[in-house]
Parts: sequence; structure tokens; C-alpha cells
Amino acid sequence: MAKTKEHINLVFIGHVDHGKSTTVGRLLYDAGAIDEQTMRKLKEKAEQLGKKGFEFAFTMDTLKEEQERGVTIDLSHKRFDTDKYYFTIIDAPGHRDFIKNMITGASQADCAVLVVAANDGVNAQTIEHLKLSKIFGVGQLIVAVNKMDMPGVDFAEKRYKEVVEDVKNHAKQAGWNIDKVRFMPMASLIGENIVKKTTKMPWWTGDCLLEAINKFEIPPKPLNLPLRMPLQDVYNITGIGVVPVGRIETGIMKVGDKIIFVPGREGKGVHGEVKSIEMHHEAITEAGPGDNVGFNVRGLTKKDVARGDVVGLESNPPNVATEFTAQVVILNHPTVVTVGYTPVFHILTSQVACQFVEIVKKINPASGEEIKEDKDILRNGDAAVVKLRPVQPVVIEKNSEIPQMSRFAIRDSGLTVAAGMCIDMVKKPMQ
Repeated sequence: MAKTKEHINLVFIGHVDHGKSTTVGRLLYDAGAIDEQTMRKLKEKAEQLGKKGFEFAFTMDTLKEEQERGVTIDLSHKRFDTDKYYFTIIDAPGHRDFIKNMITGASQADCAVLVVAANDGVNAQTIEHLKLSKIFGVGQLIVAVNKMDMPGVDFAEKRYKEVVEDVKNHAKQAGWNIDKVRFMPMASLIGENIVKKTTKMPWWTGDCLLEAINKFEIPPKPLNLPLRMPLQDVYNITGIGVVPVGRIETGIMKVGDKIIFVPGREGKGVHGEVKSIEMHHEAITEAGPGDNVGFNVRGLTKKDVARGDVVGLESNPPNVATEFTAQVVILNHPTVVTVGYTPVFHILTSQVACQFVEIVKKINPASGEEIKEDKDILRNGDAAVVKLRPVQPVVIEKNSEIPQMSRFAIRDSGLTVAAGMCIDMVKKPMQ
């Protein structure tokens, strides 16, 4: 049996219309992951819709509405193999109202390609995505300066360098280590410097996109951390019984494991034993981080557990917080955030309203230093350490202990207003 390739989750991020979807489509097509016939159909479809040149973008935009609007709405996942790795490519939306998906996407991504258009340069969302990807634990970043073929850019090294410098400044403020971020030029619509070395930019001696993503390092798998699996859904399957489904964030689940679902019905925790595990319709004996699995537990009813519950081993159950301290960044609030504010928190698969009970300290997001003045009010761009009280107990972990389970987004009236991570908590005693 051939050694299975290492797996990397790769997210493409960046401002709307900077060419994320086109880049993904071009990469898949030029590398032979999409055949001629499929491409020809997409091209005809694009022309029919009056969207000539959108055929590459359509490779990821599977929803009809997206093709008509030419906008990426939800996250699309696609498998892509290089000689070295197998990637799950996540094409994350650039539009602000779709940023919630971007957050759930980035929290699953090991590595990111930030696409920045050379003609347009750094935009508000470019900066926001730099911050978010850092907060949500994306470990490695490539910045791809796209649209080098545009009139006025004309493959010029000077323009490329200007964009790179601008991105570097913002990346540094977002907390990225600039020495580790890689930069490259490309023009994805015409396929320049995607799978083959560029011929139109003789000044560029570095990698093309395919070579660049092949140089990502395998992120360490959190195998030695306790088992944590947030439930995405619970199915009742005839002949099998109740099958909870989700993605394992940390640790290992084995057949025969004694597990607990928390908070579970009435917040008391629900106990069970793993009878079988299935992944991609195949029975397996154990599953690890990053695996999307369904599993069967004897004696469980559909009323006992729900989306948002988290599975752990009985010997090391997930932590349920009645209050927690978090570091937050206000991204996009229509007014200001003060004590008493109670928006909805998206913590992995759960959605819970939490109240701001104290603003402990305000921090300068660029330097990390404390800001003493007017600390009772948080505005866009502010970072702070705050105390939060969920309306009902919620599963969350400290970033220092299980980072994969510590991050959240804060939504209010259709917008992602803030994002953050848990740094401490008051634990609910389990009965």
C-alpha cells in the first residue's frame, strides 16, 4: 500500500473581485484536476450568463445563484493533489456579509493564500482577512499579487514591490511574522505563474503558485490533546440508530471509547459508548483531528444531543463555562461596544448569546500595549480583554490549552462585529 499523502487544509482569502475563485479554478485546471470537457461547459455557461472570463471562478462556485451573481456565497471545498500533498481547498468568500463563512473556513485552515489585486492594492477586507486569519490560527501564509496583466500594471516589478510593501505593513500590524510570509506575483485569468514559471515577468525568479503551496509545512496534528469533537448534526438512521456527525478538532476517537456529550440535554452531560465510526461511507476503528465522521452510540436518543454539543472522553470531558475571559477584536460594529451588550457568539458549531460583563483592559492591536484612556467603550479596530457571560453554559477551552476550541466570532444583525479567543474561564461543575 502506497504511503498516503499528508493532508493540508488550504484557504484562499482576500478582497472581493481580487480573483480568489479564478485563481483556484486556474490552478485546478492547469494542474489537470479539471478536464477539458468540464471547462468547456463552464465556459459556455459563463458566456450565456454574460460573464465571459468567469469560467475558472465557476469551478468552485457550484451554487446557481453564485454563478448568476458572480459572487462566492458559501464555502466550497475541493480536493486537489500535488505530487507531495493532498489539499482540501477552501474558497472563502470576500463579501462582508459572507464573512461568517470565511471565519468557519479559516478556523479549519492550516495554511492560507491571500489574493491581492495589483491594480487595486490593499483594501479594507484585505486587512480584515489578514487579522482574522491570524486570530483564527492559520499558521502559514502566501500573499499572491494577482492581476499583474492589468493595463497600468503591465507586469511591472515596481508595482509588485509597492503592493508587497503595503501588505507587509498591514500583516505586521495583524501579528504575522513577516520573515515567514511568502510573496509572489501572478495573473490567474491568463494562467501566468500559476502552474508554470512566468515568461512575462523576467524579473521574477521565485516560485509559481503550485511550487509555493508545495512548500507549505505539514502542521502538527493535535493528537496528544484531549478528544474534542463539536457536533454539526445528529441523524436518526434506520437500522443503526442515532448517528451524531462532526469534525474531530483534537485527539483521537476509537470504537469502544466511553464518551460524554456536553452540555447535552438539560446541561448535565450525556454519557455513551462509541459502537462504530464511519468516514466517507467506510467503517473505521479510529479517527483523528481533521476527520469528518459519523459515529453510533448505543442507548442514545435524538433528543439527548444536538448541534453545538461537544464530545470528549469521560475521563477528560470538555469544559463548560458559566463565564469566560477573552481577547476580542472589534471588526465592524455600527456604533460602539460597552458593558451590557449581548450579541450572538459563534463558537465552533454552537450559537449562544453572551453578555459583556466587564471590559478588563483595552489593548493597542499593533503593539499589544494597554490603552488606559476611555477604556469603557470599544470601537472598530479596538482590541480588548473582556469578561463574558453566556446566557446558557457553553463549551469553550482556553487558548493556552486547546487553541482549536478557543476561538469564536461575534455576530449581530447579519454582520460579524468582532472575533476573539478564550483565555480563561469559570467552569461549570458537572453533576
